[in-house]
Amino acid sequence: MAISMASASLPIFRTTLKNLSHILDKGLAHAQARKFDPQVLTVARLAPDMLPLTRQVLIACDGPKLGIARLSGVEAPKFEDTETTIEELKARIAKTLAWLDTVPVEKIDGTEDKDITFPVGREATRTMKGEAYLKHWVLPNFFFHVTTAYAILRHNGVELGKADYLAGAQ
Repeated sequence: MAISMASASLPIFRTTLKNLSHILDKGLAHAQARKFDPQVLTVARLAPDMLPLTRQVLIACDGPKLGIARLSGVEAPKFEDTETTIEELKARIAKTLAWLDTVPVEKIDGTEDKDITFPVGREATRTMKGEAYLKHWVLPNFFFHVTTAYAILRHNGVELGKADYLAGAQ
């Protein structure tokens, strides 16, 4: 039996975004326990040419939002990308989760063969079939940014483990 596009995406996005929020909670608690400004974590990065934690979280939210919008044909909300604190990043995750809950499953299911054209870089676009777009673009990019956010916090001393990354896994 084949799984639906909605069941292959929405539960994964919901669980992983909630786990990302949990990871941010641990980052905030770490900063508070050690009495340093949590902003140190939001601007942290793994390498000088990588994006900081804040951008990793924003992109992790935008991936599911834009991916589901493109698949479903439902307009995605526009977020201003002005978040600078852990609390604001958690609110961004919550807004993304709330929007995902509004997208009708029937708008996502059946989009396996739908042509999805999306921006790649500043001026290029790419077109993929819906199933390939979800499996080989949206999901891998989503996990890349969530994992990078985890790694930034872990690299900065936040006590995290695989159980935190998979906290809500069923």
